[in-house]
Amino acid sequence: MNLNETIEDIILDQDKRGMLALRPHLPDDYCSLAAQFIIDHPGHVIIVTGFYVVMAGKPETDGPPGAIAIGEALKSLGRPVTYVSDVYTVPVLQQYANGSDVIEFPVDGVVASKKHAKAILEQVKPSLLISIERCGRTREDTYLNMRYVDISAHTARLDYLFDSEIPSVGIGDGGNEIGMGNLADIIPTVDSLPDYPAVNQVDRLVIASVSNWGGYGLVAALSQITSKNLLPSVESETAMLRGMVDSGVVDGTTGEAVPTVDNFSAEENGALLARLQQAINRKRS
Repeated sequence: MNLNETIEDIILDQDKRGMLALRPHLPDDYCSLAAQFIIDHPGHVIIVTGFYVVMAGKPETDGPPGAIAIGEALKSLGRPVTYVSDVYTVPVLQQYANGSDVIEFPVDGVVASKKHAKAILEQVKPSLLISIERCGRTREDTYLNMRYVDISAHTARLDYLFDSEIPSVGIGDGGNEIGMGNLADIIPTVDSLPDYPAVNQVDRLVIASVSNWGGYGLVAALSQITSKNLLPSVESETAMLRGMVDSGVVDGTTGEAVPTVDNFSAEENGALLARLQQAINRKRS
C-alpha cells in the first residue's frame, strides 16, 4: 500500500484507455477541487447517467452505481437529489434512488430535446448538475461509443441540460462523455482515445480509469472535506452491482450480464473502494 497515494492516483490506477495522458492537463487535485465546487454550490442537484450498449441493447454497469453513490453522499449532507436518464436506465435508477425523484428524458430530436431540457430545469431548479458516464455529442452532433458506433438513435440528449449556465461537474473515462469537451483539443492527440470526443464542457472535470471509480473518488473527496465518511461499503456496492445486473444491466466492454464494470471484477472494484477508504482515514489521522 502506498501511503502517499492521492484520490486521483487511486481512481486512475489500472488505466486501460489512456486517461493518464490527460492528467497533466488538469490540476493535480482535480477530484478534490470538484468536491469543493459541489460544496460551494449548495441546493438541489441533478445527476445524469446511463450509457447504451449496442451489442446488448441495454445500459451498462458503469455509471449508475457511481451516480447512486454520489446521490446518497449528497443526501447525507442534506442536499436534495434528482436523477435524470433515459428509458433504458431509469428503471434501474428507480430501484436504488432511495426516495429521490427519477426523471425520464425522452429520446427525441433536437428541437424537442431542447424543450425537454428547459422543462426539467424549470421543474427541478437545480443549483448544480453532475454527469457520470453519460455520452455527449460530438462536433458533428452525433453520439458515439468507444468503438465509433453511432448510438444517437438510442441516446436521449441529456447533454442539453449542460448547455445552461448552471454550475456543472462531469465524470468520464473515455473521452466521449459529457464534460470531455474541456479537453476536446487534447483527446484526439492520444492514440487510444476518440478522434471525435464529446464537446460538452463542464466547470469541473473528473477523469478516471472507470467512471464509477471517479464517482467514488468524488465521494471520498467530499468525505475528506466534510469529515464524514460518505463512501458506500464494499459489501453494499457489490450487492448493488449484482442487483443491477439481475435487472438487465450489462458490462459496457463485453455486453455480458455479469457483475463486472469495464471488465473489472466486483473484487477489483471492492479493492479500489477499500483504498479510497484508507485515503479518507489517512486524511483524518
